[in-house]
Amino acid sequence: MHHSIDPYQHTIRKTIHCCGVGLHSGRTVNLSIKPAPVNTGIQFRRTDLPASKPIKAHMNKVVDTRLATTIGEGDIRISTTEHLLAAMTSYGIDNAEIEIDSTEVPIMDGSAAPFIQLLRNSGRKRQSDYRKILRITKKIVYQDGDRTVKITPYNGLKISGKITFDDTLIKSQSYCLDLSTERFVQEISRARTFGYVEEVEELWANGLALGGTLENVIAIHWNRSSVLNEDGLRYTDEFIRHKVLDIIGDMALLGCPLQGHIQAYKSGHTQHLGLMQAIANAPECWDLIELKKNGPHSVLNQVFSSTRAAGDLIMPFLQQTPTTATHS
Repeated sequence: MHHSIDPYQHTIRKTIHCCGVGLHSGRTVNLSIKPAPVNTGIQFRRTDLPASKPIKAHMNKVVDTRLATTIGEGDIRISTTEHLLAAMTSYGIDNAEIEIDSTEVPIMDGSAAPFIQLLRNSGRKRQSDYRKILRITKKIVYQDGDRTVKITPYNGLKISGKITFDDTLIKSQSYCLDLSTERFVQEISRARTFGYVEEVEELWANGLALGGTLENVIAIHWNRSSVLNEDGLRYTDEFIRHKVLDIIGDMALLGCPLQGHIQAYKSGHTQHLGLMQAIANAPECWDLIELKKNGPHSVLNQVFSSTRAAGDLIMPFLQQTPTTATHS
């Protein structure tokens, strides 16, 4: 698969930091990403709660899918994980410790581009152990009313998304991405979260989206044919591109690189979690493969394949029924 063709696990070269605001809390958030040993995965830790333990970025830690993807354990919550995880997945980072001093990852400019820049400032470090990849071998479908997400076998990670809105600005948009670091950076990373102006106003009235401004959210005008942001859109189809970004970030919660073709129609965070649950429920539809170098030519060689062996990796999966997702 293109963004993970190197068979070795990777972490970042040096600790990196950023500061921003939480989209919903409006609070200042300090975030650090640190190197981590092999087989650690991606872990979050709340530094404002000194006694808190790391929370793995994993589907069985998802506690809410309204407005954003929130992971948690006990009373500890970390929300809006998807943009950062999309950047880390696309940059090929397997292991990292993320420290954060608030309840949500900073929204930055509403996209993954600032996180990609952070990761590039650090660089990647190859580690000694090999990657394991979840390879889809048979079609898996998750249906939720008129929303559908499915995954089929594919030699790489491909995402095809389609959205349909009843307005003159978005209408119907489709986008297909064969994921690589380069294509993510150029085509997806700068796409921002979005919402209708009256929805943002309603969130404000309910004490949410307190950090939302035209600097980090695309605000769709009441007339449904333009945006309030003075600089306009970064891509003519920025809305579906952001949806593809969200899919990449949410699917990182499987806990290992994924090989398959995801096709999503009108999906949100709730449906992405539903697909991960469906994958975990269908071990006969995937293999876990380990890639190794083969001699001096560094040819990738599949040396391990087992449908049941990944049970510890992506199970136990979340049993509860999540609530309805929103546009962003």
